[in-house]
Amino acid sequence: MSSKFDSYQKRRLHSSYFSVVISIALVLFMVGILGLVLLKSTFIANRVKEKVAITLFLKDAISTKNREDLKASLKKEAFTKKIIYISKTRAAKIYSKEIGEDFLKFLGTNPLKNGIDIYLKADFVTPEIMQDIETRFLKNAFVADVSYDKPLINILTKNIKRISFWLLVVSSFLSLVAMILINSSIRLSIYSKRFNIKTMQMVGATKSFIRRPFIWQSIKLGTIGAFLALIALGIIVFYLDKYAPSLALIKDYITLGYLVGGVLISAFLISWLSTFFATQRFLNLQTDELYY
Repeated sequence: MSSKFDSYQKRRLHSSYFSVVISIALVLFMVGILGLVLLKSTFIANRVKEKVAITLFLKDAISTKNREDLKASLKKEAFTKKIIYISKTRAAKIYSKEIGEDFLKFLGTNPLKNGIDIYLKADFVTPEIMQDIETRFLKNAFVADVSYDKPLINILTKNIKRISFWLLVVSSFLSLVAMILINSSIRLSIYSKRFNIKTMQMVGATKSFIRRPFIWQSIKLGTIGAFLALIALGIIVFYLDKYAPSLALIKDYITLGYLVGGVLISAFLISWLSTFFATQRFLNLQTDELYY
C-alpha cells in the first residue's frame, strides 16, 4: 500500500514539475518573441533612417582638388554613414530618365549642379541635428545650397517615437503578465508541499535551510523551461531568416545575444524571486492556516 502511495506521489510530483516547466517555457517564449520584435524594430527603424540623405549642391567654381578635399572631410564626419558624389552630367541623365525626355535639348545648357549625397547614421537623423548640419554647410564657401526632405524627417521621427512608445507599453504589460503566470505556477507547486515546509520548521530547521532546496529546484525548472523556449525561438529565427533575409537575424549576433541573455536572466530572476516569496509566505503561516 505504501509503495503504491509513494508511486502516486512521485507521479504527482513529476506532473507538477512538468506543468511548471511547460508554463515557464511558454511564457518565456512569448517574452522572447516580444523581445525579438523590440530589438529588431530598432534595427528596422535605423535602416529606414539611414536611407535618408542630405544633399550638398556645390558651386560651379569649385576646383577638383577642393571638391576631393571636401569629400574626404565629409567621410571623416561623425554623422556620415556614406557619401555619393553625383556630377551635374549624371544628374541630368537621371532627371531626363525620370521625366521621360531630354530637357537639355530645350535648354541648351545644364542648369543642375554637382552634388554630394550624405547618408547619415541613424542617431543623427532628427530634425534638430539635420537643421544644424544644414546651417553649418550653408556657411561653407564651396556649397551653393543644402537640400533634404524636412517633412519626411519630421513624420519619420514622430512615427518612430510613437511606435517605440506603444511597443514599450505593450512589452511592459506582457512582461508583467509573464511574471504573474510564472509566479502562479511556482506558487502552486510549492503549495502542495506546504505541510512539508511547516514540518521542517517545527523540528528546528531555519528558514534559509528550508528555502534553499526549493529555490534551487525552481531555478533548475526555470532553466529547463528557458532552454525549451530558446529552442522554439531558434526555430522561429531560422524560418524568419529564411523567408525575410533582409532582417539578417541569424547574423545579428548582438540581438541574438541580448535575446538569449534576456530569456535566461528572466528565468533565473523570476524563478528565484517567486520561490523565495512563496516559501516565505508558508513559513510565516500558523499551522491551522495551512488548511485554507
